[in-house]
Amino acid sequence: MDTLLRLLVAIGIALLVTAAAALVLHLVLRTIARRERWAAVLSRRTKHPARTMLLVALLWTAFASSVPHDTEAYPWRDEVSHAFLIATIAVGCWLACQIAIFLEDLGLHRYRVDVPDNRVARRIRTQVLIIRRLTVAVLVIIAVGAILLTFPGVEAAGASVLASAGLISVVAGLAAQSTLGNVFAGMQLAFSGSIRVDDVVVVEQQWGRIEEITLTYVVVHLWDDRRFVLPSTYFTSTPFENWTRTGSELLGAVEFDLDWRISPTEMRDELDRILSTSTIWDGRTKVLQVTDAVSGLVRVRILVSAPDAGGLFDLRCYVREEMVEWVQREHPDALPRQRVQVTQGTERVGKRRPRTDEQDAALFREGDERTALFTGPIQTSGIRPEEVPPER
Repeated sequence: MDTLLRLLVAIGIALLVTAAAALVLHLVLRTIARRERWAAVLSRRTKHPARTMLLVALLWTAFASSVPHDTEAYPWRDEVSHAFLIATIAVGCWLACQIAIFLEDLGLHRYRVDVPDNRVARRIRTQVLIIRRLTVAVLVIIAVGAILLTFPGVEAAGASVLASAGLISVVAGLAAQSTLGNVFAGMQLAFSGSIRVDDVVVVEQQWGRIEEITLTYVVVHLWDDRRFVLPSTYFTSTPFENWTRTGSELLGAVEFDLDWRISPTEMRDELDRILSTSTIWDGRTKVLQVTDAVSGLVRVRILVSAPDAGGLFDLRCYVREEMVEWVQREHPDALPRQRVQVTQGTERVGKRRPRTDEQDAALFREGDERTALFTGPIQTSGIRPEEVPPER
């Protein structure tokens, strides 16, 4: 009875100490957060795992100090201590993961992706996100291994596992071939720089942005708010377009098929006026050229530039609309036309004359004579019949 009372008192003290320590830590971090932003992030990340870790440690200490080491009177003492050990390892892993994520977020805070020139920031963010997942995976594996080592007999089981490690490694390698391939491909994507988070890409004839890169798959946010999920090996084995590989600036073309009466000089003046009123054009490229002039039409191509892919699409649409209205208003005679030339025949094909009976008879006689050349008797020249020697 004294042991139970002592245990309850120790548990109460542990709860009070946990509450007091959590309150003090919260006040300290809140005070620092008024001047430093990282303190608020640290408090938000580690609030629950730190309190849980402190509570489990104090409860374990209270139990160990209250219950004597008497296996006969308290046979359940070792099991409860083992449970506290497992809980401590699990909560410690949780706290370590949150601290690692906090440190990575602290490094990412310096690199913003909501600015025009964010290529370096997107590369750093992609690499940090991959490292975060690897860190969490390693910490979880270590925690699971530490928990397994707390059970008696695991060492003996480990010896038998090592004895058949060769066969198990072969079977595991064959079974996880595609998964491991995606894992290595994800790491390659993170550190090679071929794609980064927020890159504009065209995959499978779909335009979108890289939303997430994991160890096994990549999520592409398409232009119509769909998500295109592709394995990591797709980007290491299949050609694709990356519009923001070295920069976000892009060029775009607008083409028109117009009549030969159009004036390219006046179109250039109108293009200057259109781009001068646009807030999307970045001022790098402005070209108007006649690229073709066959089949009764003149093909005019306008080349403009914009700071990013979305702005380029809007700029092309704006230039196209303004040019169409200008042609309709100022040069309606330059609209596309189909010219057709109609000609009248000068000669008529004469009728065929019918054959007469004499012509038909002559035709048949000519045929009989030609036939006789192949079926009649063969005449030999210079030899009379009586001069032929008799047969023996």
